[in-house]
Amino acid sequence: MTKKKKIVLSVVGGVFAVILVAGWFIGRKVYDRKANNFGRTMELFVDKEATWDSVTSFIIDSCDVRWEASLKRCVAEESARSSLKPGHYVVEAGQTSTHVARMLSHGWQTPVKLVLSGTMRQQGAIARKISAQMMLDSADVITALRDSALLASLGFTRENVFSLFMPDTYEVLWTDDMPEILARQKKAYDAFWTDENKEKARLQGLTQEQVSILASIVKGETNYEPEMPKIAGVYLNRLRIGMKLQADPTIAYCFDYQLSRIFKRHLTVDSPFNTYMNIGLPPAPICVPTKACLEAVLNPDTADGYLYFCANSSFNGSHKFASTYTEHLKNAREFQRALTIRQKEAAAK
Repeated sequence: MTKKKKIVLSVVGGVFAVILVAGWFIGRKVYDRKANNFGRTMELFVDKEATWDSVTSFIIDSCDVRWEASLKRCVAEESARSSLKPGHYVVEAGQTSTHVARMLSHGWQTPVKLVLSGTMRQQGAIARKISAQMMLDSADVITALRDSALLASLGFTRENVFSLFMPDTYEVLWTDDMPEILARQKKAYDAFWTDENKEKARLQGLTQEQVSILASIVKGETNYEPEMPKIAGVYLNRLRIGMKLQADPTIAYCFDYQLSRIFKRHLTVDSPFNTYMNIGLPPAPICVPTKACLEAVLNPDTADGYLYFCANSSFNGSHKFASTYTEHLKNAREFQRALTIRQKEAAAK
């Protein structure tokens, strides 16, 4: 082979090698950006302490990654340009390595469901409920609930903050802070208070705040929604004749809900929330009222003129209603006897 031919072959070989290398790099780029690199869909919660390495390892272990090098390469490129963003993400089957890496560096979160439901009668309970579902510490929630300036910006106070909450399921970002969550509650509060509902409150002789206060008492009395309008009606009937509300839930509130049973000695507690001692509504809600309780106050059942009610001795969640005190005493004694027997039986076990 002549020297000239050797040179030609050497040049051709070099060009071919360059083409192969270039093709390799181009092929990797195409795979990273176009190929489905994940065989399984997986939820991922990235907190403030997470690192690119820990998140990458978790994805590899959980998402049936087809080519680990592709993911690691894309993560390395993104981590050099941007930090890992905390949040809730969903790595979906069929996504590309480039998309997942960019999702984590740009904070392209998938919303979560924030469920506010059940009994919320203490700020600590609200804090635990929210912190269990969000990237928030319970202390951060409590701090916000006691932040007078923050609450004032929304039209509320530390004393009536229970009125602000509207139990429901909300779509939020896992990283939302308390100002954002409270602003979302204010939006829901405003949505509930339509002109129609404001007019209903006026017809009952109540302000919006007073509706929330009475609704919180209704919530303290029952979770049985069919009876809520009738219970609201009893309290409205009492208010209209200047009768004390004598609502046991307000006594429970005075004792921070630590009583297992309310006795006569508890009814004299010195508190503006004691509706056995004070006429009218307490100064603020005693818990977070549900929409059903608010609706019950706005659409009460007052037709029968009931002034009394007590829990049913069958303990099925319903109540017995009465128009006269004599009839009410009969119902109350029946319930008290049944309650005493029930507690003795429980203690004997």
